[in-house]
Amino acid sequence: MQKKLLVFVIAFMGCLSTFAQLADSTNFSIYYDTPKEYEIGGIQISGIKYLDTETLLQLSGLEVGETVMVPGEKVTAAIKKYWKQGLFSDVKITATKIVKGKIYLDIFLQERPRLSTVNFTGVSKGEREDIEEKVLLLKGSQVTDNSVNTAKRIIQSMMREKGFLNTEVTIVQRDDPEMKNYLILDINVDKKEKVKIQNIYFEGNKALETGVLERAMKKTKAKKLKNFFSTKKFLEDKYKEDKVHLIEKYNEKGYRDAVIVSDTVVPNLEHSNRVDIKIKIQEGKKYFFRDIRWIGNTVYTSEQLSNVLGIKAGDVFDQKLLEDRLRVDDDAIANQYMNNGYLFFNVSPVEVNVQSDSIDFEMRVFEGRQATISKVIIKGNDKTNEHVARREIRTRPGMLFSREDIIRSVRELAQLQHFNPEKIVPTPVPHPEEGTVDIEYSLEEQSNSKVELSGGWGAGMFVGSLGLTFNNFSLRRLFSNDGWGGSILPSGDGQTLSVRAQTNGSYYQNYNFSFVEPWLGGKKPNSFSFNIYYSKQTSGDSNYSYYSNPYGSYGGGYNSGYGGYNGSQYDYEITKSMQVFGTSIGLGHRLKWPDDYFTLYHEISYQRYVLNNWPYFLMADGVSNNLSFKNILSRNSVDNPLYPRRGSNFKLLLELTLPYSVFSDKDWSDKDMKDSEKYKWIEYYKTEFSGDIYTTLSKNNKLVLRTKFEYGFLGYYNEDLRSPFGTYQVGGDGMSGYNYYGSSVIGLRGYANNSLTPYNPEGNRSAYIYNKYLMELRYPLTLSQSATIYGLAFVEAGNSWYDSSTYDPFNLKRSAGAGIRIFLPMIGQIGFDWGYGFDTANTGRASDSGSQFHFVFGQSF
Repeated sequence: MQKKLLVFVIAFMGCLSTFAQLADSTNFSIYYDTPKEYEIGGIQISGIKYLDTETLLQLSGLEVGETVMVPGEKVTAAIKKYWKQGLFSDVKITATKIVKGKIYLDIFLQERPRLSTVNFTGVSKGEREDIEEKVLLLKGSQVTDNSVNTAKRIIQSMMREKGFLNTEVTIVQRDDPEMKNYLILDINVDKKEKVKIQNIYFEGNKALETGVLERAMKKTKAKKLKNFFSTKKFLEDKYKEDKVHLIEKYNEKGYRDAVIVSDTVVPNLEHSNRVDIKIKIQEGKKYFFRDIRWIGNTVYTSEQLSNVLGIKAGDVFDQKLLEDRLRVDDDAIANQYMNNGYLFFNVSPVEVNVQSDSIDFEMRVFEGRQATISKVIIKGNDKTNEHVARREIRTRPGMLFSREDIIRSVRELAQLQHFNPEKIVPTPVPHPEEGTVDIEYSLEEQSNSKVELSGGWGAGMFVGSLGLTFNNFSLRRLFSNDGWGGSILPSGDGQTLSVRAQTNGSYYQNYNFSFVEPWLGGKKPNSFSFNIYYSKQTSGDSNYSYYSNPYGSYGGGYNSGYGGYNGSQYDYEITKSMQVFGTSIGLGHRLKWPDDYFTLYHEISYQRYVLNNWPYFLMADGVSNNLSFKNILSRNSVDNPLYPRRGSNFKLLLELTLPYSVFSDKDWSDKDMKDSEKYKWIEYYKTEFSGDIYTTLSKNNKLVLRTKFEYGFLGYYNEDLRSPFGTYQVGGDGMSGYNYYGSSVIGLRGYANNSLTPYNPEGNRSAYIYNKYLMELRYPLTLSQSATIYGLAFVEAGNSWYDSSTYDPFNLKRSAGAGIRIFLPMIGQIGFDWGYGFDTANTGRASDSGSQFHFVFGQSF
């Protein structure tokens, strides 16, 4: 009321001032006690620089040609309208002249000052950017009392959200000396100290202990040792949410009538920057489910629905459990219907009778009609051809709607790695009147081609690597004029082309080329793979030595690595070397039984080993050939290849050669037989079995437990013909630093590379059996398209043995540690681990266990 009276007084005084000027500034007179009617002959707006004059004229309510009383209510109302806008610091209406009963008016409006600069003190750069984004104090905008007060209120609210409950904001306006009618705002933010929670007191809780209620409050924690890793800041919005969580916790335990009677936040008497929270609760009595009846169901019987619901008479009433079993859980009632096409299904649980401590429910079911899929729309695939995405989608036009099929389609699209798995969004667009639904998949392309330019340490040498992997290659567009699209290579068909080279100069060289077509022929998920590689490794000896010859003179010897020459003066040692040439062709097929997560892969491969004085295998010299057949049965239901949250990956491998020794009558136990003859064609069989399981441990699906086991066994048909190749090297980061085709490298952190491989009777180190077990906790730091980063903590154990006679599955080398993984689209996955090995390594060296640091690059973990 006072505010309205003040506005009226200001407007009235403005009128007096205005018409005083009318009388004093002209030769005509206007008397306030004898108002007179005039016809408005003209109106002009003056004093305006930025605003539209036509709009302002209309705002006055005065029109040329109309008759007004001067002084009078019409003019007073016009002045009130201008003041009400809050845009002007001065408003005047004057008469410029009166001619033959017509009055000509000038409306003078002084615009409020505009903003030139905002200066902040007391906040960080990041906080300033947040404030500027929310407050929107734009340069050139008018500075009003409302905008200043709004800015102050928003800044205080933002600081309260961060725990600065007592923040004071002072905004000073001062004229800009360089710009007329412009202001500079100096905003000083005194955040004070963060307000934290010292104690939380509960009153009236008898059914639930204080500790249970404290755990129910997710973001409101008191200063206690058990909350060491939790924030103790008092945040008003989080406190409101946690009060809801308290009641939900009571509802879960059957106390449906529980309420918070009162709650207060008071300053702590011992700490100026802390508060105590006091919450008074009225629990009510505990309720139980009694009778549950189903109405409206025709597709499933009431007995079937009750079995799926899983709630029986006498169970404690739990509102959250009821909602989860009806709609939320994967096997909920609603999902049972929606997996069968009933997109428009709905169920409403209604309490029909509450008697004593028991509740009767009536489940009112609306089934609706089954919905068929009309269209499947794919958006966002700018680089990947649509057929690559469409062939992985399990929802097809004409099929019944199925929530399960949509979830599976999202998983298959994520496995392609062409799209950001965190941004795959399926959206059903229902058409109830037609009984149909469109499914729209929104995708976001991500680069999954990799460029590897790295260095690593292996076998006592530094190895440089250069690799190019194109995971969305298109072979059919290779020779097309318009198929490259400005890229290094044509893309879009989902094929994989990889070229990789490693070298350490003359000591080590490796070249690898591979190609994978995931849909051979384009109609069925039958994969085709081809791989060819060449590797050469030498010892790199280059020692020059002097010796005394038989004739008493002196000569020299230089180990150049190019063969040998024995003479009276020079003696060359043969350089150790190993060369490997290999190629393989594989075919894979997706199975339909037991389910379509299973795949069966067949491969035939050939390796040719050329060894020259290479003492690291059972065979040291000669040429050995390996023609093997590999079969892999696997089941992979992992939901996300970059950061898996749920699912599993099991693999059973059987690899074998022909038993050549069976078809020969040679005495393979003859110790005088040359290695080149004995191992001309190697023979073996290998079995490996592994399982990798991912389990989500938190409601936000971020904390993930990974459990894994591995088992490998390299067997023989003839005890005298153990394979020199294909053995296991266990221990370390799982990376040899180079492609070492003679052995499989198995990582076990906390131990030096290859330090868990036993010695064989010949004095070399090789393992024909290994076991490994792993438990790993993972938590993501970021899952953006530009980078996937997560931290991990692990415990693992494993070991390897030379043969089955020494095999002891309980003799395991244990370790624990932590690490980080980073996935960058153009580089791949890199990581850093620290592990501690608790047991003595098989080498016997203390330095090979204990604290170990591991760097990993481009490996799948």
